[in-house]
Amino acid sequence: MDNPLESSRGMFIPARPDAYTAEPTLKRSIAVAGTIGAGKTSLVSWLVKRYGVVPFYEPNEQNPYLADFYADMARWAMQSQCFFLAHKLELHQELAACDRPAVIDRTIYEDAEIFARNLHAQGFLSKRDWTVYRKLYEGICRSLRPPDVLIALTCPLSTAKKRIAQRGREMERAIPDPYLRRLHRLYGRWFETYDLSPIVRIDTGKVDYVEDLVDLIEVTRKLDAALKV
Repeated sequence: MDNPLESSRGMFIPARPDAYTAEPTLKRSIAVAGTIGAGKTSLVSWLVKRYGVVPFYEPNEQNPYLADFYADMARWAMQSQCFFLAHKLELHQELAACDRPAVIDRTIYEDAEIFARNLHAQGFLSKRDWTVYRKLYEGICRSLRPPDVLIALTCPLSTAKKRIAQRGREMERAIPDPYLRRLHRLYGRWFETYDLSPIVRIDTGKVDYVEDLVDLIEVTRKLDAALKV
C-alpha cells in the first residue's frame, strides 16, 4: 500500500489544521497489528496525520540479525527474536512514558504469539530455546500495560505479496510462500482470541483508504469511534 500522505492523486485526508497536536480526548495508547505487507506503516502514518499521535515504528532496519535470519532461519532465529523482544520492550516503555497519545507499529505480543511461535512450530526454534523465550516474554508482559485499543489489519496473501514486492526490501523477497501463509493463519487465530483491549478490524485488501474516498470516510468514521474517549 502506498503511503496515504504521499498519494499522487491528491487524496483527500480529513485532518484538523493542527494535525500534529493530538486531541486531548484521544485514547492514550494505540497499537497497529498485522502480518508482513498488511499496511501497518501506511496506517500509522495516516494516524499521525489525522490525530497527531506520536509514532513508534518497528525497528526492522536496526536488527543486526535480520538479513542472516532470512538466509538461515534455523541458525539465527533465537538471536533475531531476542533482539526484537528487547527492542519492543523499549518501545512499549517509551509508549507508556509518552505524555501524548501515541501509536506503535506492531506489538511485542505479535513477536511472541506469531513470529516466535511460528519459528518453533517449524523447528527453527528448539524446544529449549522456545521455553526460555516464553519465560522471558511472559515476565516482560506482566510489567507492561496493554494498549488501549488494537487496530487489527488483515489482507489476502496475494495482496501482501504484491506490497512486499513493491516496497523492494531485498531480504523480504526471499521469504518463502509457506512461511507467509503460516503467518496469516497465526494472525487470524490471534485476532480471534485477543482480549487485552478493544479490537478494531480493517481488511486492507477490501478497503482502499488510500485511493477511494468512500472507503477513507468509512475508515475515518470507524477509527474516530474507536479512538476517541
